Amino acid sequence: MNRTYITTSIPYVNAAPHVGFALELVQADAYARHFRLLGRDVRFQCGTDDNSLKNVRSAEAAGLPVADFVNANADRFERLGTRLDISNDEFVRTSRDPRHIACVHALWNACAENGDLYRKAYEGLYCVGCEQFYEPSDLVDGRCPEHGIPLELVREENWFFRLSRYGDRLLHLIESDELKIAPAHRRNEVLALLRRGLGDISVSRSAERARGWGVPVPESDEVVYVWFDALANYLTGLGYGTGEELFDRYWTVSSERIHVVGKGISKFHAIYWPAILLSAGLPPPSSLLVHGYVTVDGRKIGKSAGNGIDPNSVVDAYGTPDALRYYLLRHIRSGDDGDFSAERLEAVWTGELGGQLGNLANRVLALVSSAFGGVVPPLQESDFTQEAARLPAKVAEAFDAYELHVGLADIFAFVGDANRRFAKRAPWADAKALAGELTPAERRATVDRLGGCLAEQIYGLAVIARCLLPFLPRSAAVLHSRLGLEVSEAYGAPFVVDEVRAAPDAVLFPRRVAA
Repeated sequence: MNRTYITTSIPYVNAAPHVGFALELVQADAYARHFRLLGRDVRFQCGTDDNSLKNVRSAEAAGLPVADFVNANADRFERLGTRLDISNDEFVRTSRDPRHIACVHALWNACAENGDLYRKAYEGLYCVGCEQFYEPSDLVDGRCPEHGIPLELVREENWFFRLSRYGDRLLHLIESDELKIAPAHRRNEVLALLRRGLGDISVSRSAERARGWGVPVPESDEVVYVWFDALANYLTGLGYGTGEELFDRYWTVSSERIHVVGKGISKFHAIYWPAILLSAGLPPPSSLLVHGYVTVDGRKIGKSAGNGIDPNSVVDAYGTPDALRYYLLRHIRSGDDGDFSAERLEAVWTGELGGQLGNLANRVLALVSSAFGGVVPPLQESDFTQEAARLPAKVAEAFDAYELHVGLADIFAFVGDANRRFAKRAPWADAKALAGELTPAERRATVDRLGGCLAEQIYGLAVIARCLLPFLPRSAAVLHSRLGLEVSEAYGAPFVVDEVRAAPDAVLFPRRVAA
């Protein structure tokens, strides 16, 4: 499969974004950049879920028109992508994208034609925070298991989708890995839900309860329920229902279709969404990558919990998004919960990024500049260069396994090896010796020894720079520039470093100046 379509989920815009959603953005972006380096044709989409009931209620609480409230917060989410160097090709806002209503209606009509939509009177317990109904057995002390709040009793006659018709097919898709779910424990959770059996689900709500906000049901005075509406965004950006060729290019059985989502919404993406697609005669996603929650002091970050950390303030503090990107991608395991700490972030910035990689690059480049005028000596193959050449394959394996933290750990394990080898060979001693009195034979031997050490280190730094491109694109680009390299579009593209650029003040990861 040479074509890859990758998406983030679309967050509710009932408040400004926090660092928890930044995790999903940088994970998906790393995959998009990695796939491009593999030479794939990549389409990468982000967006916002504008039409949820919680957005409506938050706007009412703020005393603002819903459209104004939603647009202001959606702007914040879109700007966050820019600040984090997210390389998405599309950003879909479900209340503003002119293609979205056509997409939702096309999907609705396809399910209706297949006989999967019907009317039913319904009474159930509803959590506005989750935007879903719960069975009494799912509650914890009578409250929502996710938000810990009381539920609302809703009585309506709605349109329902025959989800129960698709249980066996979904079970086969996931057990056969036609729909891959990673990590494995999230796959097992979904399989357990399927084996318990599926009930049909409501896919509309009254316009009165929705305050008239949302996508109207075709030929009805109701509003499409938020999940049917929101999940359709993955097709909106490809032009489903409007005849755009992107849909035929990226949503086919010959393309890879990847959703990056949080564990709290994995059920909707692993069960509801593929069932709706099957009903409409469309292929389901090929992969779900399910991340955990970012916590602070062990508590889930939430807009309503009031403990959100503004990722913009972190970017401002460090002057680059790469400090936050590195922390989220290396120090939070890709498929698990992880804790955020400002103190640990600072230690990571100064110790791992600045102290290990930044210090190595600065020392190597300064010696090449002072001893060889910036011209890189000839490279000789060694066990070190062979180890460097194996690094891109290790990084690719980490992506394949949805273990981005392992990929970065492999890169920085190599950085550690490079630092130890550099210290053991002590090239600064040879550089100092060259400034003194040496016989011609001694000078040749010293030049060869120093040149060999620096050449292999430059090669190692070039491989590191290439492998860091998906994770830390800005810092990797700076390192490319200092090595005199163009930022490559492929892992395997050959590179020859002839002349480096080393300046005393060109520090890769400078220490922060206290405010």
